[in-house]
Amino acid sequence: AVCSWYGPGFDGRTTASGQVCNQEDLTCASRTLPFGTVLALTRGSRRVIVYVNDRGPFIAGRDLDLSKAAAEALGFSGVETVQVEVVTAAE
Repeated sequence: AVCSWYGPGFDGRTTASGQVCNQEDLTCASRTLPFGTVLALTRGSRRVIVYVNDRGPFIAGRDLDLSKAAAEALGFSGVETVQVEVVTAAE
């Protein structure tokens, strides 16, 4: 999946799920996955568990928007390709 990360302008704003965006939480936005879906993201030797709590990204060619903490845990700050595994599917 092609991933980007939320800029600082989103911190503290309400997400599409109703939760407040916190850049230090391990969360992500997806256009299609249900809120609450838990994903394991892997980039090289780095792996992080995130949950879907927002909608996006709204830029063509991107699959997920990550929180700042999730992107940092995976070792990037721009746009990168990561492996995605669904850990828990929400209904």
